[in-house]
Amino acid sequence: MIEDFIDAFRNFSRSKTRTFLSLLGVIIGVASVIVITSIVSSATKQIQATFGSSGLDMVSIRSGFMRKNRDAVTLKFDESFRSELFDGVKNIKKIWFENSASVTLSYGETSVSNNATAVEPNYLESCGLSLDEGEFFSATDDFEGAQKIILGSEVASALFPEGGALGKGVLAVFGKVPFSFRVLGVLKKQSAGMEDATTGIYIPRGFYAKKITPNPLASVVMVQSISPSFCSQIVNDATTFCSQKSGTEGSVSVMSMQTMLEQMDSMTATMSLMLSGIAAISLLVGGIGIMNIMIVTVTERKQEIGIRKALGASPFAICRLFLVESA
Repeated sequence: MIEDFIDAFRNFSRSKTRTFLSLLGVIIGVASVIVITSIVSSATKQIQATFGSSGLDMVSIRSGFMRKNRDAVTLKFDESFRSELFDGVKNIKKIWFENSASVTLSYGETSVSNNATAVEPNYLESCGLSLDEGEFFSATDDFEGAQKIILGSEVASALFPEGGALGKGVLAVFGKVPFSFRVLGVLKKQSAGMEDATTGIYIPRGFYAKKITPNPLASVVMVQSISPSFCSQIVNDATTFCSQKSGTEGSVSVMSMQTMLEQMDSMTATMSLMLSGIAAISLLVGGIGIMNIMIVTVTERKQEIGIRKALGASPFAICRLFLVESA
């Protein structure tokens, strides 16, 4: 066997160009498989990082736009809806209401415009958000409609470039009505989830109900499942529940981060399979090139094969020599 390796390397040294081209074909084929696999793996990790690990147990329900029946009932996201949804759909842990309004925040000569989200107590904590400084809204803040605000990391940096946002007063203009708010907390920068920890602006929903829109219906219903594994089922069940309640399909848009992540995983798996097939073809082409070269090699070395047989070499020994070279 060792002699076969020695003979193989001796033959390679006699045909350097052929050896180089053969190796090049195989190297390109193998490298293409490795590179494509690495790219798909990196893309999958990047997508998961973009979605983040927070909020994977949350499902959002919003008013839909594909209303096929003009006489269908318009769903009202009120306390009655909250109670019926909780009783009608399984595996729900908690239901929160959200509202949003366009706002311009000002501090000194700096201003930031974005949508402010009015949330209920404990909602931000349940979404997995963390504070860089300060604290979250309490039940008292919500009940009293306190003029307190929680800022995303980028919003806080824009308004307070030197830091020290906590406890500062900012001017918030909703429409044309100005309000003064005290910064209660600044969110820690983290991967995006159902809520934005970088550019988000959050106020108590109690303030929104008292000063912006009295007794408002929720614009978004956030449902927390008892486990992320139940999100897909809740999406289906909530869609069915709302369709039956409104009398038409498309009355609401139901979405979850977990479902979106599963769909993206399925897409990347399909893409990975397709790209791996392309890479495998490259590897196959390289292998066929080796086969072709070995056939030529056998044809060119008929005299050597005859001498080996005349000296008593068995067909297996001769075959083994060429197999070692091809390997």
